Amino acid sequence: MNPFHLAIPVENLEKCRTFYRDVLQCTEGRSDTHWVDFDFFGHQLVIHQKEGFKAKKRQISNSVDGYDVPVPHFGVVLEWEVWETLAEKLKAMNTEFVIEPYVRFQGKVGEQATLFFLDPENNALEFKAFKNIDRLFAK
Repeated sequence: MNPFHLAIPVENLEKCRTFYRDVLQCTEGRSDTHWVDFDFFGHQLVIHQKEGFKAKKRQISNSVDGYDVPVPHFGVVLEWEVWETLAEKLKAMNTEFVIEPYVRFQGKVGEQATLFFLDPENNALEFKAFKNIDRLFAK
């Protein structure tokens, strides 16, 4: 699979750098005075400092499985055990979840573990896992 590249705006570069490096344990790559790139679980995430940028505190959402899923959002599909470890770590850090870790679509095609939270600039992140990764695109 080819890695994706995602660039997002942030106002406080150092706060976000600390979050992605220390909380999500993403390895820092190249950087300059106004941007930093990270190895985001095998993908390239770049945070760009933009003076005066203010992310919306209240995201728009779409109803999925009875929850208000923030849109837009980004994240990765992890192995089940890695997702469980991340969920426990985030709980131990008293993360304020937008959607608490749970298994959605139980017993159906597309059954998956998911969780949502915000980075320091209110960018919504989703991490999910499938017990059977072959079901990722199943109908």
